[in-house]
Amino acid sequence: MNDFSIKRKTFEEINIGDKARFSKTLTEADMFAFSAITGDFNPIHVDEEFSKNSFFKRRVVYGMMTSGIINTTLTLLAGAGTIHLSQTLKFTAPVFIGDTITVNSEVVNKIPEKNRIIIKTTINKQDGTLVIEGESLLLIPK
Repeated sequence: MNDFSIKRKTFEEINIGDKARFSKTLTEADMFAFSAITGDFNPIHVDEEFSKNSFFKRRVVYGMMTSGIINTTLTLLAGAGTIHLSQTLKFTAPVFIGDTITVNSEVVNKIPEKNRIIIKTTINKQDGTLVIEGESLLLIPK
């Protein structure tokens, strides 16, 4: 279930172990919107004929488009106005058009002296395959 209620949170309201989840099915329209926004028209993403001869044998979804969906869970966990300071990502498997991905994020650490939190995230496809794992550092405004 996706929870879209976003409110401002104080640092004290955020707890280690807090979790958020978001799911989305990635579509052809998402792919073309992302390529238009970024200017990335790598044929592995946008050209079906080119992709048939690639390692994946079909078009693969942009890794950064998939990872960008992490932001939804970060905002749900940390609240409105949160500042995303850094992100690590490890891409472990491809995502294809029509796949449904689920982002699971959890607060794993708090740094009180700097009003920062660390969130661990995994993204899985509908069959359970892990496609991305990473960690975010966020600043919670005072």
